[in-house]
Amino acid sequence: QVETLKEKLLEQAQEISRLRSELGGTDVEKHRDLLAAENERLRQEMKACETELRELQRQQQAPCRDCPHLQENARLQEQLSQLQREAEETRAKLVELDLEVQQKTNRLAEVELRLKDSLAERAEEEERLSRRLRDSQETIASLKSQPPQIKYIIKTVEVESAKAKQALCETQSRNQYLQEQVGMQKQVLKEMEQQLQSSQKTEAQLRAQIMMYEAELERAHGQMLEEMQAMEEEKNHAIEEAFSRAQVEMKAVHENLAGVRTNLLTLQPALRTLTHDYNCLKRQVRDFPLLLQETLRSARAEISQAIEEVHSTNRELLRKYRRELQLRKKCHNELVRLKGNIRVFGRVRPITKEDGEGPEAANAVTFDADDDAVLYLLHKGKQVSFELDKVFPPQASQEEVFQEVQALVTSCIDGYNVCIFAYGQTGAGKTYTMEGTAANPGINQRALQLLFSEVRGKAADWDYTITVSAAEIYNEALRDLLGKEPQEKLEIKLCPDGSGQLYVPGLTEFRVQSVEDINKVFEFGHLKRATECTNLNEHSSRSHALLIVTVRGLDRSTGLRTTGKLNLVDLAGSERVGRSGAEGSRLREAQHINKSLSALGDVIYALRSRQGHVPFRNSKLTYLLQDSLSGDSKTLMMVQVSPAEKNSSETLCSLKFAERVRSVELGPVSRKAELGSWPSQEHLEVLKTRLGDSPGSSASPGRGHASPSPGQLSSRSASIRRKLQTSG
Repeated sequence: QVETLKEKLLEQAQEISRLRSELGGTDVEKHRDLLAAENERLRQEMKACETELRELQRQQQAPCRDCPHLQENARLQEQLSQLQREAEETRAKLVELDLEVQQKTNRLAEVELRLKDSLAERAEEEERLSRRLRDSQETIASLKSQPPQIKYIIKTVEVESAKAKQALCETQSRNQYLQEQVGMQKQVLKEMEQQLQSSQKTEAQLRAQIMMYEAELERAHGQMLEEMQAMEEEKNHAIEEAFSRAQVEMKAVHENLAGVRTNLLTLQPALRTLTHDYNCLKRQVRDFPLLLQETLRSARAEISQAIEEVHSTNRELLRKYRRELQLRKKCHNELVRLKGNIRVFGRVRPITKEDGEGPEAANAVTFDADDDAVLYLLHKGKQVSFELDKVFPPQASQEEVFQEVQALVTSCIDGYNVCIFAYGQTGAGKTYTMEGTAANPGINQRALQLLFSEVRGKAADWDYTITVSAAEIYNEALRDLLGKEPQEKLEIKLCPDGSGQLYVPGLTEFRVQSVEDINKVFEFGHLKRATECTNLNEHSSRSHALLIVTVRGLDRSTGLRTTGKLNLVDLAGSERVGRSGAEGSRLREAQHINKSLSALGDVIYALRSRQGHVPFRNSKLTYLLQDSLSGDSKTLMMVQVSPAEKNSSETLCSLKFAERVRSVELGPVSRKAELGSWPSQEHLEVLKTRLGDSPGSSASPGRGHASPSPGQLSSRSASIRRKLQTSG
């Protein structure tokens, strides 16, 4: 019951607040009515102002109906339309205020209805509470009158029976219960009195708030009235200013019109002159396209002629430049031959699927379109240029590469020592260039085929013997690839004939007489060479391979003997252990390979700087190449590079090493030829027959050849010896 009473008291407080808002709503309605009346009055005044403006416009347009200068009038009309827009904005503000007053009126009506309902409910609740209060008071009065009787009954029943005692106990418990109920009712009554006091305080506070809201509403209404009055004054002031300004401007327009009329009278001659000039210009403009087309046609002809002359000049210059480039290259090659420089060719392999995809597999090597001896490397964002003796792009074939080296190979037949070795990082294509494949052979097999072809061409005068040896340097050990025991280690020693040449005792030599013999030798040696798979190359060469071709020739007519040696070297590739993933025996092999290549670099540095001591014996590789690098051989280095971006560091090192090798001068090359025992009388007869047509011999007409005297024969023998010595 106490909880329900609390809820009802809260509802009553809400109803009281609603009633107070309704009481204030009557004043709001009064203000609304006042605002509506004021709005209606302003509308009427606005309509009157509009009619006055229309009348003014008609009055202003009447005298100027025939005037040609209506621009000022249009400007005044724009000003009037601007004033009308301002009036429309004022009207819109009044409509917004009207809507706001209407909304407040609706809210006040709702509050009034709620207040009436709450007042009725409050009256009913007060009636019910008053009835319960009267009942409680009657109950309390009756209970107050009962206790003396109970005491008396208790005293008199003390001597009665057990039933009476039981009834007495029940009565006592009932009395106690009633006393508790009375206490509870008193407490509830006290709480209700407190709630009534708090509701009265709340009612006083709400009345104070209602009065404050009414004061704020009156102040807002006053401000709105003041703003409307100020807007109306501004509107009237603007209309007056516009009207006065229009009158002043109309007067100025009339004055300007008079001045314009006088000016028109004076400007008529000038107008005739301008019309004549205009007609002349019009004729010129009409003829201008034809003149322009003619001028453009002649200009195009002159420009095209100049461009054609420039193109012809450029073609002539390019032709001369290429001719001079070929001449310079020819002179350079001759200078290299005379100085004994190591010739350096570069070959760039194509991008393969093993290089992967993405930025790391991008092409970092470019070529010069006009100079086939220059290439460019893009390393860490910078372009580095290198100049070699010849550069082969990725699309160059094995045949094109061999055409550049076949002159060196054929000089082997004439008794010169020739060395061709391939250098570069692992996976750069060294073995492919030197050995090739069965369908597309490399330098090794093509060189021997060329030697056989040259030998067959000279078979009428010369007897040649071609022998082939194959060896490899594996972990600083020299092994015979054609021997029965390839694991046997060989040693390099000086020739006992005192020539200073090096040879390998016990190295197997096979005499080859046909291409089939070559293929057998290559297949037999290739099977025994050490190759393994690494992270950088699936078939990585783990040793330095050397193919030694010895060509011995005998001139049957003169007894001249020549010995030429062709060393074809496929060096193992330099590699970084971290990238190749070499471990165990692969790691030991990589260490020996890098050590021997480092020793080769030391030898090149010593030769380039012309040091007194060249460390050939620091490695088996450099010791075996001593004959080729010490000025007694024609040497060619084929540097192989990879164009992939991820290998740019290794490519840079290889190309720098190639430039250093190219600057090494070994001196002029000597020919290995010796004159054997002097030929017999039969040989001399053959020589005499061959020399019969020489200018020194004479024959009488109608007779045979005269037999030379012993003096003449001895002089011819001496001349032959001088020729052989000169050719040697």
